[in-house]
Amino acid sequence: MVMPALRDAPVDPRDVLGALDAIADPEIPAVSIVELGMIGSIDVEPARIRVELLPTFVGCPALEVIRDAISTEIGKFGFEVEVDVSFTTPWTSDRISPAGREKLRRSGFAPPPHLRGGRALPMIDGGGPSTTPAVPCPYCGSVRTTLENVFGPTQCRSIWHCADCRQPFEAFKRI
Repeated sequence: MVMPALRDAPVDPRDVLGALDAIADPEIPAVSIVELGMIGSIDVEPARIRVELLPTFVGCPALEVIRDAISTEIGKFGFEVEVDVSFTTPWTSDRISPAGREKLRRSGFAPPPHLRGGRALPMIDGGGPSTTPAVPCPYCGSVRTTLENVFGPTQCRSIWHCADCRQPFEAFKRI
């Protein structure tokens, strides 16, 4: 997991990070935006707290909800809040913390595997579903799974099926 940059200031940035960790992702409420690695940096200035938000996808439908939640939660510190959506540091699924990965799995989502280095387009694994590596089932752990639909309910998820426990499940895409 990549930790956000924290700088010394009138409010301890660790307290700000703790407050952000209480904000659940609106589409996957089992994990926080911190556990998903969506916080790039936190800057605490004398009268303002600035949070850099790294969206998981361009056009994420939950982005405004997350921005509002950050403004509300961090506003409790009594400072002006600035939430900057940034693509300068691209979000990748490797930013998801180990705790976040486990919470995804326990809530029925297959966490993404870690990326292999040196890939220009890591979300592309070949020619199609027949060459997509199996994703372990979050319910039984089997790798006898098949991709049913690359398009899940959101851009960051796909639909899979387990041949052993016969459960359908969503997998968080590797990006």
